[in-house]
Amino acid sequence: MSLTGTPLFATVVALTLIAVVLPLAVWSKVRGPAAVRVASRALMVVFAQVTAIALVFIGVNRDMNFYASWGDLLGTGTYVTAAPDLGPDGLGGKKAEAAPKVKQAFQPVEGLGGRVQKTELDGKISGVKGDVMVWLPPQYDDPAHKDRKFPVVELIPGIPGTGKSWFQGLKAHEVLEPLMKSGKVQPFILVSPRAMLLGNADTGCANLPGKVNADSWFSVDVRKMVVDNFRVSEEARTWGVAGYSAGAYCAAKLAINHPDRYSAAVSLSGYNDPGQEPSSLVAQDPELRRTHNLKHVLQTAPTPPAVALWMSGAEHDGYLSGTDLKAIAKSPTTVHAEKVTGGHNLDSWSKQLPQTFDWLSKTVKAP
Repeated sequence: MSLTGTPLFATVVALTLIAVVLPLAVWSKVRGPAAVRVASRALMVVFAQVTAIALVFIGVNRDMNFYASWGDLLGTGTYVTAAPDLGPDGLGGKKAEAAPKVKQAFQPVEGLGGRVQKTELDGKISGVKGDVMVWLPPQYDDPAHKDRKFPVVELIPGIPGTGKSWFQGLKAHEVLEPLMKSGKVQPFILVSPRAMLLGNADTGCANLPGKVNADSWFSVDVRKMVVDNFRVSEEARTWGVAGYSAGAYCAAKLAINHPDRYSAAVSLSGYNDPGQEPSSLVAQDPELRRTHNLKHVLQTAPTPPAVALWMSGAEHDGYLSGTDLKAIAKSPTTVHAEKVTGGHNLDSWSKQLPQTFDWLSKTVKAP
């Protein structure tokens, strides 16, 4: 049974009802020695507790989509087919634009309406094979805009989290669609790729030869797929990237590392030190942790990257990380640090979408 499917949810609901009714029906009717009666009643209590916890977990997971599959939950899922050393540019000597076009079939995503589509992408550069969700703005299918190209924002979820978390948890498309229709926010194509590539470990959007090429998955393969299937441009000025929590760290790092691919990044409750994420693969090695700290990445860039960063959160949950980067940024890099109230949760990040996408509308250019 699927972890997020209706059959499992219905089964757990039924078991929970049985767990409630069973003690009421047989508690006083249990027979046998005292030890047997105590054990039987204890098992009924434990059964009720287990089913209640399972019901809450499955219900919350269906709503927020922290785990998409049993493999994600148990840490056994892997979406890496190969992880060669691709060099500093993440291309391994190849040119993405010279590769054959990647034409994909898309299917609607259950529970999210027809405008959110999903495809399974076999990343030829990264060696990652995973799902990618795409939402098209209302103007995309309007005959009046049939020849128009659209800007793109890539959405990176936290850990745990799936591409669906942005749409079902943060409700990004529900928040942004009316703003796009009214012209308050420019119409972006929203793209959310799979981020949990090695069980429930955090890849830190890094290329780690022999383990995973997460950077190339996000910044090369996913970008190429979008360019090959939709009316978009390859130009960095037309691409932004946004993330929350661990995904916020990734978004900022992708933009700093690849100003030729992204022009702006939104970091919601992010951080600079990858060691702040307990499951970080990068943080397991002290030297990798140091070199993948965003302060180090920005300071050691060959030239200051032409990117704009929006970093928001509570004082110790993103805001101070933003002020730290702002203090060392040199033109043309710009950093906006915004202190906000609210906790480290989906509701808080969802409430920031109108403001952050207003900023993206002024920063990321239409093709």
